[in-house]
Formats: sequence, structure tokens, C-alpha cells
Amino acid sequence: MVTQDHQTLVIAVLGLGEAGAAIARDLTRAGVHVRGYDPAVTAAGGITGTGGEAEAARGADLVLSVNSAKAAVDALQAGLPGLRPDAVWADLNTASPGTKRQLAEIASAAGALFADVAMMAPVPGRGLRVPMLASGGAAVRYAAVLRPLGADIEVLDGPAGLAASKKLLRSVFYKGMAAAVVEALDAARAAGDEPWLREHIAAELAAADAGTMERIIEGTRRHAVRRGAEMEAAADMLTDLGVPPLMAGASRALHERLARNAAPPASSAPERASSAPERASSAPERASSAPERASSAPERAGGLPE
Repeated sequence: MVTQDHQTLVIAVLGLGEAGAAIARDLTRAGVHVRGYDPAVTAAGGITGTGGEAEAARGADLVLSVNSAKAAVDALQAGLPGLRPDAVWADLNTASPGTKRQLAEIASAAGALFADVAMMAPVPGRGLRVPMLASGGAAVRYAAVLRPLGADIEVLDGPAGLAASKKLLRSVFYKGMAAAVVEALDAARAAGDEPWLREHIAAELAAADAGTMERIIEGTRRHAVRRGAEMEAAADMLTDLGVPPLMAGASRALHERLARNAAPPASSAPERASSAPERASSAPERASSAPERASSAPERAGGLPE
């Protein structure tokens, strides 16, 4: 792979773990000169090993930081001295939007180009073709370099932090659901009911459709009080089974918060009290209708078989 000025494309990959190594392998197969650095992993498979972030970045058109969110800031600060003025530093780590904005500010202060990249699926088995979101000032440049190599990149019109935000919002659902399933199955195993619950969960997931989300949202808010009590009982059961009720306890707390937020404000109490005479005055009217309601009982009873 060559650049527009007919030079071999050089990409640095910082972090040669599972994700970084898979992406680096695909890049080398595409004819890219890959310079790699990982303090814990030796570069192999056509990757040129280097002694640090700055050395890896030296001469690179693009730097991919694929180490960890905790190491992202240190990696950028260590790599900046070797970065060319026209090179792009792309952070592919799963970090908070705040961390991505911090990285963008550090890069901008040094006159470097930065892209916030979120990988939206597991890298193993996909490598460079893993779906990605990219935002920030250099997102378009990032996509322009990697798309010709087969990368699947959606460029977002927004600052660094936007790609990370979208990924993590989705993670709340996906990882939360996965954690709830794991905890439920741990409890079912302890109770001797794992096969039954596995079948039940699989059937529920298979039956989900476009209306499932609205039913979940509406039902959760409407029945928050009852479901909060139900999850309290579930958490007690898990404790008795020896399973820490982490997700069950969190579910209880959320339902209790929804119930508190839905409760009428205390200031409405006088208004309700003032209406008591009106309700009392209607008692004769309600009493007079009793025969009518009673007369309809046989009709309702007759409809039970249906």
C-alpha cells in the first residue's frame, strides 16, 4: 500500500494484544509497513518492533493507540515527540468521552491531529474490518487512510468524545443485559433450575421485536413499586443461594428510584383533602346504582367460559 506521493504507507500500532495484533496483521497483509510497540509483547508476523511509543510513531502516517484506557494519556504524551506534523493519532481504546476530549486537547496543544475511534464489535475474527465509529478533527483523515484497506468506518460529525459516547451508551444496555443473564444463570444453577432458565431466556430473546422496547419502558415505569419489591425478594433469594445479588440489587434500586420520582408531591395533599365533601356527597348516587351493578353479575359470570 502506497500513499499519494508513492511512498509506502506506514502505520504504528501501540498495543499488540488481542485487538492490536489482529489489526496489525491485517495491515501487514494489505502491504502496509507496520511499526509496533508493546512493553509486554514482542512484535512478530512482519511487524517492525520498536523500543517505545515515540520510536514507533516516528515516520508513521497514522498511529493507532490500542493499549488500554488507563494507558491512553501516557501513550500519547510519550509518542508525541516522534509524531510527524501531518500524521494522525487515533485512539481506539474504550475510554470515557472525557478521556477522549482530554486526549484531543493534549494533541491539539502539541499541534497534532487526533481522532476518537470506537470499535463497535469484538475484533477477533474481524480484525481491521471491525465496525468503527470515528469523531474528532481528524476523523475524516483517519477514514481516508483505512477505508481503502477494507476498514468499516462511520465518520460522525462531531468532536472527540462523540464516538466514545455512542459506544458506551450502547454498552450500558449490552453489558448490563449480559451481566443480568450471567447472574440469573448463576442463581439458577445454584437452585438446580439452570436448563429451565436457559430455555426461558433464549425464548424471550428470540421473541423480541420492534415493540419490545416500548413495552419494557412503559411496564417498568408503571409497575415500579411492585417490581421493586419483587427484586428485593429476588435479591434475598440470591443471597440465600450464595450468589451475590449485584444486578438484582441494582434493579431494585432503579425501580425504587422510578417509584419515588413518580410519587405525587406532598403539596397536593390539601387539594385532595378539600375534595372529600364532594366525594361524600356522591355516596347516595353510588349507592343507588348498586342494584344495577348487581343485576349485571349473571351476565359476567356467563362469560367466564369464553
